[in-house]
Amino acid sequence: MRIGIATDHGGYELEQQLADHLRKAGYELVEFGAHRLDPADDYPDFVIPLARAVAAGTVERGVAVCGSGVGASVCANKIPGIRAGLIVEHYSAHQGVEHDHMNVLCIGGRTVGLAVAVELVDAFLAAEFSREERHLRRLAKVAALENGLTSSRTES
Repeated sequence: MRIGIATDHGGYELEQQLADHLRKAGYELVEFGAHRLDPADDYPDFVIPLARAVAAGTVERGVAVCGSGVGASVCANKIPGIRAGLIVEHYSAHQGVEHDHMNVLCIGGRTVGLAVAVELVDAFLAAEFSREERHLRRLAKVAALENGLTSSRTES
């Protein structure tokens, strides 16, 4: 599986450790930066190219790390076709893929330790989308919203 990974200064150390783990686990890794620790860098400069690569299918899934994971999640979700989640525990790491077809995992480099981050990434990458009708139906509603459309069930 080809995986993309991105970080800013807030997640740099954790991202470096995750990248090593992913390479050792046999994943093909595409690193979108940061390529050096720079306290003045901005997460969108790295997360946007990662998210675009996931949306385009250049990489199958993405891992984005920033200080809290919040900025990376907000940024990634602005790219059409991205379903990013800020994940801090094991269940959501796999359930987000299985039910919601999550394709970018966001983690906080200042909020999650290495052991937990490895567990989250491993669960995320091992999970597969269920393709159950109820999940497909829900994703169709999300896609319609993303495309500027809504269904009468979602309008208030």
